[in-house]
Amino acid sequence: MRPRLPGRAGASSTEPPGDVPAASARTPGFTSIPTASATSSPAPGPDRGPRLQKGVRALAIASAQLLLIAAGLVVVGWVLGQLWPVLLPVILGLLFATVLWPPTRLLRQVGTPPALAAIVVLLAFLAVIVGLFSWIVPQVADQAGELADAATAGLEDLQGWVTGPPLNLGEDQIGQAVDQVINTIQGNAQNIAGYALTGATAVGGLLLNLVLALVLVFFFLKDGPRWLPWLAAQTGPKVAPHVAALSYKTWSTLSEFIRQQALVGFIDAFFIGLGLWILGVPLVLPLAVLTFFGAFIPIIGAFVAGFFAVIVALVSNGWQTALIVLVIVLVVQQVEGNVLQPILQGRGLNLHAAVVILAVTLGGSLYGILGTFLGVPVAALIAVVYRYLRDELDGRTPEVADDGTRVQVTGDETGATVVRERVTSPGHRDAPEDDGGDPAADDGPPRPAG
Repeated sequence: MRPRLPGRAGASSTEPPGDVPAASARTPGFTSIPTASATSSPAPGPDRGPRLQKGVRALAIASAQLLLIAAGLVVVGWVLGQLWPVLLPVILGLLFATVLWPPTRLLRQVGTPPALAAIVVLLAFLAVIVGLFSWIVPQVADQAGELADAATAGLEDLQGWVTGPPLNLGEDQIGQAVDQVINTIQGNAQNIAGYALTGATAVGGLLLNLVLALVLVFFFLKDGPRWLPWLAAQTGPKVAPHVAALSYKTWSTLSEFIRQQALVGFIDAFFIGLGLWILGVPLVLPLAVLTFFGAFIPIIGAFVAGFFAVIVALVSNGWQTALIVLVIVLVVQQVEGNVLQPILQGRGLNLHAAVVILAVTLGGSLYGILGTFLGVPVAALIAVVYRYLRDELDGRTPEVADDGTRVQVTGDETGATVVRERVTSPGHRDAPEDDGGDPAADDGPPRPAG
Protein backbone atom coordinates (compact mmCIF):
# COMPACT_ATOMS: atom_id res chain seq x y z
CA MET A 1 0.00 0.00 0.00
CA ARG A 2 1.41 3.41 -0.95
CA PRO A 3 1.97 5.85 1.95
CA ARG A 4 -0.08 8.99 1.97
CA LEU A 5 1.52 12.38 2.35
CA PRO A 6 0.06 14.52 5.14
CA GLY A 7 -2.48 16.96 3.88
CA ARG A 8 -6.06 18.08 4.29
CA ALA A 9 -8.56 15.54 5.48
CA GLY A 10 -10.22 13.78 2.62
CA ALA A 11 -7.57 14.78 0.13
CA SER A 12 -6.62 12.25 -2.42
CA SER A 13 -3.37 10.42 -1.93
CA THR A 14 -2.29 11.57 -5.35
CA GLU A 15 -2.78 15.29 -4.54
CA PRO A 16 0.22 17.03 -3.09
CA PRO A 17 -0.19 19.11 0.10
CA GLY A 18 -0.76 22.80 -0.20
CA ASP A 19 2.92 23.88 0.33
CA VAL A 20 4.68 20.79 -1.00
CA PRO A 21 5.25 20.72 -4.74
CA ALA A 22 4.17 17.66 -6.59
CA ALA A 23 6.87 15.14 -7.27
CA SER A 24 8.15 15.00 -10.79
CA ALA A 25 11.12 13.72 -12.67
CA ARG A 26 13.11 16.81 -11.68
CA THR A 27 11.55 17.40 -8.22
CA PRO A 28 11.69 14.36 -5.98
CA GLY A 29 9.07 13.66 -3.37
CA PHE A 30 9.31 14.91 0.27
CA THR A 31 10.09 11.48 1.59
CA SER A 32 13.04 11.16 -0.73
CA ILE A 33 14.82 14.41 0.58
CA PRO A 34 17.53 13.47 3.08
CA THR A 35 17.20 15.06 6.58
CA ALA A 36 19.95 17.03 8.45
CA SER A 37 22.24 15.30 10.88
CA ALA A 38 21.00 14.98 14.49
CA THR A 39 22.41 17.34 17.20
CA SER A 40 22.80 16.98 20.93
CA SER A 41 21.12 20.37 21.65
CA PRO A 42 17.56 19.97 22.90
CA ALA A 43 14.73 21.10 20.71
CA PRO A 44 13.16 24.46 21.69
CA GLY A 45 10.30 24.07 24.09
CA PRO A 46 7.01 25.91 23.72
CA ASP A 47 7.79 28.12 26.78
CA ARG A 48 11.16 29.42 25.56
CA GLY A 49 9.73 32.44 23.80
CA PRO A 50 7.51 33.67 26.67
CA ARG A 51 10.30 33.08 29.18
CA LEU A 52 12.74 35.02 27.00
CA GLN A 53 10.30 37.89 26.78
CA LYS A 54 9.82 37.82 30.55
CA GLY A 55 13.60 37.86 31.15
CA VAL A 56 14.12 40.72 28.70
CA ARG A 57 11.30 42.64 30.36
CA ALA A 58 12.84 42.10 33.82
CA LEU A 59 16.26 43.15 32.51
CA ALA A 60 14.79 46.28 30.97
CA ILE A 61 13.02 47.20 34.23
CA ALA A 62 16.19 46.61 36.26
CA SER A 63 18.23 48.68 33.79
CA ALA A 64 15.73 51.52 34.00
CA GLN A 65 15.85 51.38 37.79
CA LEU A 66 19.65 51.45 37.78
CA LEU A 67 19.64 54.40 35.38
CA LEU A 68 17.21 56.27 37.64
CA ILE A 69 19.34 55.53 40.68
CA ALA A 70 22.48 56.64 38.84
CA ALA A 71 20.73 59.82 37.72
CA GLY A 72 19.61 60.46 41.30
CA LEU A 73 23.15 59.97 42.60
CA VAL A 74 24.47 62.36 39.96
CA VAL A 75 21.92 64.98 40.99
CA VAL A 76 22.72 64.49 44.67
CA GLY A 77 26.44 64.75 43.94
CA TRP A 78 25.90 67.93 41.95
CA VAL A 79 23.83 69.47 44.74
CA LEU A 80 26.43 68.51 47.35
CA GLY A 81 29.14 69.98 45.14
CA GLN A 82 27.24 73.26 44.93
CA LEU A 83 26.72 73.24 48.70
CA TRP A 84 30.28 72.14 49.49
CA PRO A 85 31.41 75.58 50.79
CA VAL A 86 28.62 75.31 53.37
CA LEU A 87 28.96 71.60 54.09
CA LEU A 88 32.72 71.65 54.68
CA PRO A 89 32.62 73.84 57.83
CA VAL A 90 29.72 71.76 59.13
CA ILE A 91 31.63 68.49 58.65
CA LEU A 92 34.80 69.89 60.20
CA GLY A 93 32.77 71.29 63.07
CA LEU A 94 31.18 67.90 63.74
CA LEU A 95 34.59 66.21 63.76
CA PHE A 96 35.95 68.79 66.20
CA ALA A 97 32.82 68.44 68.32
CA THR A 98 33.37 64.69 68.68
CA VAL A 99 36.75 65.48 70.26
CA LEU A 100 35.53 68.28 72.52
CA TRP A 101 32.20 66.81 73.61
CA PRO A 102 33.52 64.53 76.44
CA PRO A 103 35.13 67.41 78.44
CA THR A 104 32.11 69.60 77.70
CA ARG A 105 29.76 66.91 78.99
CA LEU A 106 31.90 66.57 82.12
CA LEU A 107 31.65 70.30 82.83
CA ARG A 108 27.91 70.27 82.26
CA GLN A 109 27.49 67.34 84.62
CA VAL A 110 29.08 69.32 87.47
CA GLY A 111 26.64 72.19 86.94
CA THR A 112 28.44 74.47 84.47
CA PRO A 113 26.03 76.32 82.15
CA PRO A 114 26.08 74.93 78.60
CA ALA A 115 27.38 78.14 76.98
CA LEU A 116 30.15 78.56 79.56
CA ALA A 117 31.19 74.90 79.29
CA ALA A 118 31.35 75.15 75.50
CA ILE A 119 33.41 78.36 75.46
CA VAL A 120 35.83 77.07 78.13
CA VAL A 121 36.51 73.83 76.29
CA LEU A 122 36.83 75.59 72.93
CA LEU A 123 39.28 78.18 74.29
CA ALA A 124 41.32 75.44 75.97
CA PHE A 125 41.46 73.57 72.67
CA LEU A 126 42.65 76.67 70.81
CA ALA A 127 45.22 77.36 73.52
CA VAL A 128 46.66 73.86 73.12
CA ILE A 129 46.89 74.20 69.33
CA VAL A 130 48.45 77.66 69.48
CA GLY A 131 50.88 76.60 72.20
CA LEU A 132 51.92 73.54 70.23
CA PHE A 133 52.66 75.53 67.10
CA SER A 134 54.40 78.28 69.05
CA TRP A 135 56.67 75.56 70.46
CA ILE A 136 57.34 73.98 67.06
CA VAL A 137 57.92 77.06 64.89
CA PRO A 138 61.00 78.35 66.79
CA GLN A 139 62.63 74.92 66.58
CA VAL A 140 62.07 74.80 62.84
CA ALA A 141 63.43 78.33 62.45
CA ASP A 142 66.53 77.57 64.55
CA GLN A 143 67.40 74.34 62.74
CA ALA A 144 66.39 75.40 59.22
CA GLY A 145 69.78 77.05 58.64
CA GLU A 146 71.64 73.92 59.71
CA LEU A 147 69.53 71.80 57.40
CA ALA A 148 70.14 74.22 54.52
CA ASP A 149 73.91 74.06 55.07
CA ALA A 150 73.74 70.27 55.29
CA ALA A 151 71.70 70.13 52.08
CA THR A 152 74.23 72.35 50.30
CA ALA A 153 77.10 70.15 51.46
CA GLY A 154 75.19 67.09 50.33
CA LEU A 155 74.65 68.58 46.88
CA GLU A 156 78.37 69.37 46.64
CA ASP A 157 79.22 65.80 47.59
CA LEU A 158 76.74 64.57 44.99
CA GLN A 159 78.36 66.77 42.37
CA GLY A 160 81.80 65.44 43.29
CA TRP A 161 80.49 61.87 43.06
CA VAL A 162 78.93 62.25 39.62
CA THR A 163 82.04 63.95 38.24
CA GLY A 164 84.23 61.07 39.38
CA PRO A 165 84.27 57.40 38.44
CA PRO A 166 82.28 55.48 37.38
CA LEU A 167 80.03 58.22 35.90
CA ASN A 168 82.83 60.66 35.01
CA LEU A 169 80.39 63.40 34.04
CA GLY A 170 82.07 66.65 33.16
CA GLU A 171 81.25 69.93 34.83
CA ASP A 172 80.04 71.24 31.47
CA GLN A 173 77.43 68.49 31.28
CA ILE A 174 76.29 69.21 34.83
CA GLY A 175 76.15 72.92 34.05
CA GLN A 176 74.09 72.26 30.95
CA ALA A 177 71.65 70.14 32.93
CA VAL A 178 71.34 72.84 35.59
CA ASP A 179 70.84 75.51 32.92
CA GLN A 180 68.17 73.39 31.28
CA VAL A 181 66.30 73.06 34.55
CA ILE A 182 66.57 76.83 35.14
CA ASN A 183 65.33 77.59 31.64
CA THR A 184 62.41 75.22 32.13
CA ILE A 185 61.48 76.96 35.37
CA GLN A 186 61.76 80.38 33.76
CA GLY A 187 59.70 79.29 30.78
CA ASN A 188 56.92 78.10 33.10
CA ALA A 189 57.18 81.03 35.50
CA GLN A 190 53.66 82.19 34.67
CA ASN A 191 52.21 78.76 35.32
CA ILE A 192 54.18 78.42 38.55
CA ALA A 193 52.91 81.82 39.67
CA GLY A 194 49.38 80.71 38.87
CA TYR A 195 49.84 77.54 40.89
CA ALA A 196 51.23 79.56 43.79
CA LEU A 197 48.27 81.93 43.65
CA THR A 198 45.88 78.99 43.54
CA GLY A 199 47.65 77.43 46.52
CA ALA A 200 47.49 80.69 48.47
CA THR A 201 43.80 81.00 47.68
CA ALA A 202 43.22 77.42 48.82
CA VAL A 203 45.08 78.09 52.08
CA GLY A 204 43.02 81.23 52.64
CA GLY A 205 39.82 79.33 51.99
CA LEU A 206 40.91 76.58 54.38
CA LEU A 207 41.60 79.11 57.13
CA LEU A 208 38.18 80.68 56.58
CA ASN A 209 36.54 77.25 56.77
CA LEU A 210 38.43 76.50 59.97
CA VAL A 211 37.19 79.74 61.54
CA LEU A 212 33.61 78.93 60.52
CA ALA A 213 34.03 75.38 61.80
CA LEU A 214 35.20 76.64 65.20
CA VAL A 215 32.18 78.96 65.41
CA LEU A 216 29.91 76.01 64.60
CA VAL A 217 31.71 73.89 67.18
CA PHE A 218 30.64 76.33 69.88
CA PHE A 219 26.99 76.01 68.88
CA PHE A 220 27.27 72.23 68.50
CA LEU A 221 28.66 71.93 72.02
CA LYS A 222 26.13 74.34 73.51
CA ASP A 223 22.96 73.32 71.68
CA GLY A 224 23.89 69.93 70.24
CA PRO A 225 21.71 67.90 72.65
CA ARG A 226 18.64 69.75 71.38
CA TRP A 227 19.29 68.59 67.81
CA LEU A 228 17.90 65.09 68.21
CA PRO A 229 14.58 66.14 69.80
CA TRP A 230 14.12 68.76 67.08
CA LEU A 231 14.93 66.32 64.28
CA ALA A 232 12.75 63.57 65.73
CA ALA A 233 9.89 66.03 66.19
CA GLN A 234 9.87 66.69 62.43
CA THR A 235 8.97 63.03 61.82
CA GLY A 236 6.19 60.73 62.92
CA PRO A 237 6.24 58.28 65.84
CA LYS A 238 7.16 55.38 63.54
CA VAL A 239 10.12 57.17 61.96
CA ALA A 240 11.47 58.84 65.11
CA PRO A 241 13.16 55.68 66.51
CA HIS A 242 15.00 55.15 63.23
CA VAL A 243 16.09 58.80 63.06
CA ALA A 244 17.37 58.65 66.62
CA ALA A 245 19.11 55.30 66.15
CA LEU A 246 20.87 56.46 62.98
CA SER A 247 21.88 59.71 64.71
CA TYR A 248 23.44 57.78 67.59
CA LYS A 249 25.19 55.34 65.29
CA THR A 250 26.66 58.02 63.04
CA TRP A 251 27.83 60.07 66.02
CA SER A 252 29.42 56.99 67.58
CA THR A 253 31.13 56.18 64.28
CA LEU A 254 32.61 59.66 63.95
CA SER A 255 33.79 59.58 67.56
CA GLU A 256 35.31 56.14 67.08
CA PHE A 257 37.14 57.30 63.94
CA ILE A 258 38.69 60.26 65.74
CA ARG A 259 39.70 58.16 68.75
CA GLN A 260 41.12 55.42 66.54
CA GLN A 261 43.19 57.73 64.36
CA ALA A 262 44.37 59.71 67.38
CA LEU A 263 45.58 56.53 69.07
CA VAL A 264 47.28 55.31 65.88
CA GLY A 265 48.87 58.72 65.34
CA PHE A 266 50.13 58.90 68.92
CA ILE A 267 51.74 55.47 68.72
CA ASP A 268 53.37 56.26 65.36
CA ALA A 269 54.57 59.67 66.54
CA PHE A 270 55.94 58.30 69.83
CA PHE A 271 57.98 55.43 68.43
CA ILE A 272 59.19 57.22 65.29
CA GLY A 273 60.03 60.33 67.32
CA LEU A 274 61.86 58.18 69.86
CA GLY A 275 63.93 56.61 67.10
CA LEU A 276 64.76 60.01 65.62
CA TRP A 277 65.77 61.35 69.04
CA ILE A 278 68.06 58.38 69.74
CA LEU A 279 69.73 58.76 66.32
CA GLY A 280 70.23 62.48 66.82
CA VAL A 281 68.09 63.59 63.88
CA PRO A 282 67.02 67.26 64.08
CA LEU A 283 63.42 68.48 64.05
CA VAL A 284 62.26 65.56 66.19
CA LEU A 285 59.20 67.34 67.59
CA PRO A 286 57.97 68.79 64.27
CA LEU A 287 58.38 65.41 62.58
CA ALA A 288 56.55 63.68 65.44
CA VAL A 289 53.67 66.19 65.21
CA LEU A 290 53.57 65.74 61.43
CA THR A 291 53.40 61.97 61.94
CA PHE A 292 50.55 62.38 64.45
CA PHE A 293 48.42 64.53 62.14
CA GLY A 294 49.38 62.38 59.15
CA ALA A 295 47.65 59.43 60.81
CA PHE A 296 44.30 61.15 60.24
CA ILE A 297 44.83 60.57 56.51
CA PRO A 298 45.04 56.75 56.43
CA ILE A 299 47.85 55.13 54.43
CA ILE A 300 48.87 58.29 52.52
CA GLY A 301 49.53 60.40 55.62
CA ALA A 302 51.84 57.83 57.18
CA PHE A 303 53.77 57.50 53.91
CA VAL A 304 54.29 61.27 53.57
CA ALA A 305 55.34 61.69 57.22
CA GLY A 306 57.80 58.81 56.94
CA PHE A 307 59.20 60.25 53.70
CA PHE A 308 59.94 63.60 55.36
CA ALA A 309 61.61 61.87 58.30
CA VAL A 310 63.90 59.90 55.99
CA ILE A 311 64.76 63.01 53.94
CA VAL A 312 65.66 65.04 57.04
CA ALA A 313 67.80 62.17 58.33
CA LEU A 314 69.52 61.87 54.94
CA VAL A 315 70.31 65.57 54.74
CA SER A 316 71.45 66.00 58.32
CA ASN A 317 73.04 62.67 59.31
CA GLY A 318 73.89 60.83 56.11
CA TRP A 319 72.57 57.80 54.28
CA GLN A 320 73.37 55.31 57.07
CA THR A 321 71.11 57.13 59.52
CA ALA A 322 68.49 57.63 56.83
CA LEU A 323 68.46 53.89 56.18
CA ILE A 324 67.98 53.18 59.89
CA VAL A 325 65.15 55.73 60.03
CA LEU A 326 63.54 54.07 57.01
CA VAL A 327 63.67 50.71 58.79
CA ILE A 328 62.14 52.23 61.94
CA VAL A 329 59.34 53.86 59.95
CA LEU A 330 58.58 50.65 58.05
CA VAL A 331 58.55 48.52 61.22
CA VAL A 332 56.26 50.92 63.10
CA GLN A 333 53.87 51.22 60.18
CA GLN A 334 53.81 47.46 59.62
CA VAL A 335 52.97 46.85 63.28
CA GLU A 336 50.31 49.53 63.08
CA GLY A 337 48.83 48.29 59.82
CA ASN A 338 48.90 44.55 60.57
CA VAL A 339 48.22 44.50 64.31
CA LEU A 340 46.71 47.74 65.59
CA GLN A 341 44.55 48.84 62.67
CA PRO A 342 42.72 45.50 62.21
CA ILE A 343 41.84 45.44 65.91
CA LEU A 344 40.58 49.01 65.91
CA GLN A 345 38.75 48.72 62.59
CA GLY A 346 37.09 45.48 63.66
CA ARG A 347 35.92 47.15 66.86
CA GLY A 348 35.04 50.53 65.40
CA LEU A 349 34.68 51.34 61.73
CA ASN A 350 34.62 47.76 60.44
CA LEU A 351 35.96 48.75 57.03
CA HIS A 352 38.12 46.58 54.82
CA ALA A 353 41.57 47.90 53.93
CA ALA A 354 40.62 47.99 50.24
CA VAL A 355 37.60 50.18 51.06
CA VAL A 356 39.86 52.52 53.04
CA ILE A 357 42.29 52.84 50.10
CA LEU A 358 39.47 53.48 47.63
CA ALA A 359 37.86 56.05 49.94
CA VAL A 360 41.14 57.94 50.38
CA THR A 361 41.85 57.85 46.63
CA LEU A 362 38.36 58.98 45.63
CA GLY A 363 38.27 61.72 48.26
CA GLY A 364 41.69 63.01 47.22
CA SER A 365 40.78 63.05 43.53
CA LEU A 366 37.56 64.97 44.20
CA TYR A 367 38.49 67.37 47.00
CA GLY A 368 42.27 67.25 47.43
CA ILE A 369 43.86 67.01 50.88
CA LEU A 370 40.57 67.55 52.69
CA GLY A 371 39.06 64.80 50.59
CA THR A 372 41.75 62.35 51.68
CA PHE A 373 41.01 63.28 55.29
CA LEU A 374 37.22 63.06 54.97
CA GLY A 375 37.09 60.03 52.67
CA VAL A 376 37.30 57.38 55.40
CA PRO A 377 34.73 58.87 57.83
CA VAL A 378 32.30 59.48 54.96
CA ALA A 379 32.76 55.88 53.79
CA ALA A 380 32.20 54.71 57.38
CA LEU A 381 28.96 56.71 57.62
CA ILE A 382 27.74 55.26 54.32
CA ALA A 383 28.53 51.80 55.66
CA VAL A 384 26.54 52.58 58.83
CA VAL A 385 23.47 53.60 56.83
CA TYR A 386 23.80 50.56 54.55
CA ARG A 387 24.05 48.13 57.45
CA TYR A 388 21.10 49.76 59.18
CA LEU A 389 18.91 49.45 56.09
CA ARG A 390 20.07 45.88 55.56
CA ASP A 391 19.19 44.90 59.14
CA GLU A 392 15.85 46.68 58.89
CA LEU A 393 14.99 44.76 55.72
CA ASP A 394 15.94 41.51 57.45
CA GLY A 395 13.67 42.31 60.42
CA ARG A 396 16.51 42.58 62.96
CA THR A 397 15.12 45.79 64.56
CA PRO A 398 18.35 47.86 64.40
CA GLU A 399 16.58 50.75 66.14
CA VAL A 400 16.66 48.76 69.40
CA ALA A 401 19.88 49.40 71.33
CA ASP A 402 21.98 46.72 72.96
CA ASP A 403 20.38 47.40 76.33
CA GLY A 404 16.92 46.59 74.94
CA THR A 405 15.71 50.19 74.66
CA ARG A 406 14.85 52.43 71.78
CA VAL A 407 14.34 56.16 71.47
CA GLN A 408 10.94 57.74 71.03
CA VAL A 409 9.82 61.35 70.82
CA THR A 410 7.18 62.70 73.18
CA GLY A 411 5.77 66.08 74.14
CA ASP A 412 2.98 68.47 73.20
CA GLU A 413 2.50 71.73 71.35
CA THR A 414 4.91 73.51 73.71
CA GLY A 415 7.85 71.35 72.66
CA ALA A 416 9.20 67.86 72.17
CA THR A 417 11.70 65.74 74.01
CA VAL A 418 13.33 62.35 73.57
CA VAL A 419 12.83 59.43 75.93
CA ARG A 420 13.95 55.83 75.92
CA GLU A 421 11.42 53.03 76.07
CA ARG A 422 12.33 49.48 76.97
CA VAL A 423 11.38 46.89 74.37
CA THR A 424 11.15 43.37 75.79
CA SER A 425 9.66 41.83 72.66
CA PRO A 426 8.84 43.01 69.13
CA GLY A 427 5.23 43.67 70.03
CA HIS A 428 5.55 44.79 73.65
CA ARG A 429 6.90 47.96 75.21
CA ASP A 430 7.25 49.05 78.80
CA ALA A 431 6.95 52.50 80.31
CA PRO A 432 9.33 55.07 78.83
CA GLU A 433 12.31 56.35 80.76
CA ASP A 434 14.11 59.68 80.41
CA ASP A 435 17.16 59.75 78.14
CA GLY A 436 19.01 62.26 80.25
CA GLY A 437 22.17 60.20 80.61
CA ASP A 438 22.81 59.52 76.94
CA PRO A 439 25.91 61.22 75.50
CA ALA A 440 23.86 62.69 72.66
CA ALA A 441 21.10 63.88 74.95
CA ASP A 442 21.07 66.74 77.45
CA ASP A 443 22.75 66.30 80.83
CA GLY A 444 19.70 66.81 82.98
CA PRO A 445 15.98 66.89 82.53
CA PRO A 446 15.20 66.63 78.80
CA ARG A 447 14.54 70.05 77.33
CA PRO A 448 11.85 70.81 74.79
CA ALA A 449 13.03 71.31 71.27
CA GLY A 450 13.29 74.99 70.44
